[in-house]
Amino acid sequence: MFRRMLLSVLVRQKKKLFLIALTVALGVSLATAMLNVMFDVGDKVNQELKAYGANLNIVPKGAALVSELYQLDDKQDAIQYIRQDDLVKIKMIFWAYNIVDFAPYLTTQVMVNGKPVTLVGTWFNKHLTIPTGDEVDTGMLAMKSWWSIEGNTMKDDNLQGVMVGETIAKQLNLKLGDSIELTSSTQKITLTVNNIFHSGGVEDNELYVSLPVAQNLANKAGLVERVEVSALTTPENDLARKAAQDPNSLSRTEWDTWYCTAYISSIAYQLEELMPDVRVKAIMQVAESEGSILQKTQLLMLLLTILSLICSALAISNLVTANVIERSTEIGLLKALGATNTSVAMLILTEILIIALLGGMVGYFIGLGFAQIIGQTVFGSFVEPKMIIVPLVLIMVSLITLLGSLPALRIMMFLRPTDVLHGR
Repeated sequence: MFRRMLLSVLVRQKKKLFLIALTVALGVSLATAMLNVMFDVGDKVNQELKAYGANLNIVPKGAALVSELYQLDDKQDAIQYIRQDDLVKIKMIFWAYNIVDFAPYLTTQVMVNGKPVTLVGTWFNKHLTIPTGDEVDTGMLAMKSWWSIEGNTMKDDNLQGVMVGETIAKQLNLKLGDSIELTSSTQKITLTVNNIFHSGGVEDNELYVSLPVAQNLANKAGLVERVEVSALTTPENDLARKAAQDPNSLSRTEWDTWYCTAYISSIAYQLEELMPDVRVKAIMQVAESEGSILQKTQLLMLLLTILSLICSALAISNLVTANVIERSTEIGLLKALGATNTSVAMLILTEILIIALLGGMVGYFIGLGFAQIIGQTVFGSFVEPKMIIVPLVLIMVSLITLLGSLPALRIMMFLRPTDVLHGR
């Protein structure tokens, strides 16, 4: 009997039930899109922020200790060096795939037309073969994507070219293709201006060459001064901050959680494990900015999800209430024939829930499409669907259906058969 009544209602009230299904579908589609983007937005935001520089700085351990004790940040006496051959170890830690780019630097002073100028050797886009068998391309150009560079892309095998900072180029009246003579303490070489760049920082007063050229001029073959690393990280929390102060203070459970999470402090620790002669410093203003932006973005997504569900619940409330009022005679007759409030409520909730689930299924797939549109428009990449969203959608549909039906059920419970059947 219950099934026959249910099927009868679904057929007779199909237009109003279609509106309920449409309302649920719209709410669930927006919620699905926001939740998928929210769960996937961490890596997307991190990838976007990687375009604005490194978040880890690797320096020789001896130089770091002397600098901290005597504040000799730029003193030659404090400078020690890192072996270039050790740099492949950066891609051999537990979180190797979170290391997006890295670039070594070696700085030396040269004379150009009698003027002292800072010359920096680096990798521009270096192809490396890691002992694990992986191959990677890394270098400075990917990490300095905001630089405005005039001229053809600088190559690492270009040992006769030089990138000239905008300020130096203006002072020396240099143009692309011009020759420039560099004099170090041991030798003199002539290079060709391959690029003129604008960084907006102190780099505009510097010259950039391939690393072997700087090593040759500084007489530091196979050595580098520091390494900048750009890594995808998880926002810092209390555990990460506690570990950053003293990893030995962690319990075994805390240690496992920290070590196996891509916190900037755990990545730095693992780099120091594999490269014991270095000190890895986190550039905290970058790391904290990443965490702050990520948390705010996720909070915005969550608020939009909640608001969409509230709007859907309000719309369902109006539609179900109108449906109950329109069917008041039918409900009154059921009560007069002995139906209890519970049985009538179960009939109404069942029919609404069936329609809501159908609308929720449609809304889920529409939401996946919305998520891809957001991913391509905002981040230029695919948003991976998360299976955890499926049970969340079921919970959301049930919740908004129940909340939206409460006002209508309240009206139904106080509806008296004598009043309805007598037209009052």
